[in-house]
Amino acid sequence: MSDGPARSRAITIDRPGAHRLADGPVPEPGPGEVRVRVAAAGICMSDREVYDGHRDPGYVRYPVVPGHEWSGTVEAVGPGVDPALTGRRTVAEGFRSCGSCERCRSGETSLCTSGYDETGFTRPGAFADHVVVPARLLHPLADDADLRAAALLEPAAVIAAAVRAGAPEPGERIAVVGAGTLGLLAVQLLAAVSPGELTAIDPRDERARQALLFGASEALAPKEAAEVHGRYDLVVETAGAATTAADACLLARRGGRVVLTGMFAPGAVGIDPVHLSLSQLTVRSVFGASSASWSYAVRAFTAGLLDPAALITHEFPLERFAEAVALVGGGGSGTGKVLIRP
Repeated sequence: MSDGPARSRAITIDRPGAHRLADGPVPEPGPGEVRVRVAAAGICMSDREVYDGHRDPGYVRYPVVPGHEWSGTVEAVGPGVDPALTGRRTVAEGFRSCGSCERCRSGETSLCTSGYDETGFTRPGAFADHVVVPARLLHPLADDADLRAAALLEPAAVIAAAVRAGAPEPGERIAVVGAGTLGLLAVQLLAAVSPGELTAIDPRDERARQALLFGASEALAPKEAAEVHGRYDLVVETAGAATTAADACLLARRGGRVVLTGMFAPGAVGIDPVHLSLSQLTVRSVFGASSASWSYAVRAFTAGLLDPAALITHEFPLERFAEAVALVGGGGSGTGKVLIRP
């Protein structure tokens, strides 16, 4: 006897604070699309903001299936897609860039001018058994890739964008401000370019210790950072706290470079324009990750230069989503990356 049509589960947030585990038909990929069986999906603070209703209304569309950090295996392809992709382990870009505007044609796909559209925020994401995405956004992985670790390639791609913007060179003095998920991934990628010094700055002792394991040559608390103001050729800011943009600029030497990757809230301390001009700093910001940055992160992961698995501290099934999301932003010092494993 048949068990009936195949079904697929998904977490749907109908409105802030209200979610349900929905059950429906397995989604079918349309032209140019693939269906991926989700292996793991990470929860980040932006997912928590969606759940709490704190995300800018222009960057979320309720009801929504969240989940933009994920990995899985291609299960089916739609019309016009190479059937050889079936069975491939993969990750995929989240931004649904148009590919034809001036910014996309310049390679800045994360700055697409056709309007914001992203998996997990305006399109169904990966807190589900399956996710459907355009095949053009896939970044296939090695056949033996660790899909649990690969779920962190989305934040790794953001950090890859920062590393590419900062253009680190061997022997340079480099500082990373913040040792959360982004900061620790930054330490790994920056350690691979053989810096002369690689300093991680974070107030949490446990995160500082982890930064040393990830390749930092030293770890400092913010109160100790004043002693090294003006020291670094490159400073990569990852925390997005109220003062960290200004702090990062103070750490850079005259003529140095600063890359801001944290998502700052209104009211953050501004960068002193006098210091900026007198120090001749180059300051860049990063919003998401372009296709090139995704390729960079996947190459580093495949080559073994990037191993995010050590960041994972908790894993939950879909049924325990409420428990999982409560840990993000509210967990103790032992809470790192939280995964949903459908």
